[in-house]
Amino acid sequence: MTNYYSQENHGPFELIDIGSLELEEGASIPDCKLAVAIYGTLNADKSNAILVPTWYSGTSKIMEQAYIGEGRALDPAKYCIIVVNQIGNGLSTSPSNSTGSLAGPGFPQVRISDDVRAQHRLLTEHFGLESLALVVGGSMGAQQTYEWAVRYPDFVKRAAPMAGTARNSAHDFLYAEALIEAITTDPAYQSGLYGSSHQVAAGLKRHAKLWTVMGWSTEFFRTSRHKALGFDSMPAFVDNFMTGYFAEMDPNNLLSMAWKWQRGDVSRNTGGDLAAALGRIKAKTYVMPISHDMFFTCDDCLAEQELIPNSEFRPLHSIDGHLGLFGTDAEMLKQVDAHLLELLSTPAP
Repeated sequence: MTNYYSQENHGPFELIDIGSLELEEGASIPDCKLAVAIYGTLNADKSNAILVPTWYSGTSKIMEQAYIGEGRALDPAKYCIIVVNQIGNGLSTSPSNSTGSLAGPGFPQVRISDDVRAQHRLLTEHFGLESLALVVGGSMGAQQTYEWAVRYPDFVKRAAPMAGTARNSAHDFLYAEALIEAITTDPAYQSGLYGSSHQVAAGLKRHAKLWTVMGWSTEFFRTSRHKALGFDSMPAFVDNFMTGYFAEMDPNNLLSMAWKWQRGDVSRNTGGDLAAALGRIKAKTYVMPISHDMFFTCDDCLAEQELIPNSEFRPLHSIDGHLGLFGTDAEMLKQVDAHLLELLSTPAP
């Protein structure tokens, strides 16, 4: 386990052992540990719990920094906000912190549904919850939000998937494949048996460049928005911001999450019928794509929202595109808060 995935960098979080987790693909994770960050306190009837799942490469720390705080929609003074790090992200059980046959490239294939079942076990058995006031997540966090609302429709009172879809598109599958190949084609990757992340620097840099091209937007480039983020040139932005972000991450962790992202699909609950799956949702749902997102487009998200009962389409405007999720656009964060405050004020179904 590298120092990158430490309490110092990403804490505070608590590791909670939920026991053996049987995976949809057939393998299992003995002693599956979920890294959990909690902000606020459960009320007497445990009706104020909010679940925030994490996205690709992200941890509970970025969720705290970008979305949680006094006076925000996710206010710890009002709610008990439970941020659960997804399996494979380096804090929860992952290739980088597993031992024996599960270590590194031996880590089993985990699906979005596995994460959600693990989280359900955590919330019911460890916290004694019977419902969630809200599930809100971006990107892969949105995939988990949708899976929660479809798999446990009576448990989830409100749902806010941001910048993500209920069923991954063929376009996103291919993009994630390119991200995977950027890493695995680095000779230093050695089929996942590298000594440290730094040995795979070339692959991680290619990976970061792909994220730069698609994660922001063409308008982001045209308006030289990188300068507003404090970088004089695009090469400096790529090298210091994007490459610097991914450089310390464990490649096998990234590959585990990418495989999971590619196969996110709530219709697995209904034999492949997406309309039937989304029709099961009882939560009051706000579908919140980002206007200039080149992964999860507004059109793709709108097509799904129209299949969800009691839902509304609430796009967020930002030329920062998908990576606006990281809190780079203060105006977009204001939109997020306004929508979530409205959603939370809506009586639960």
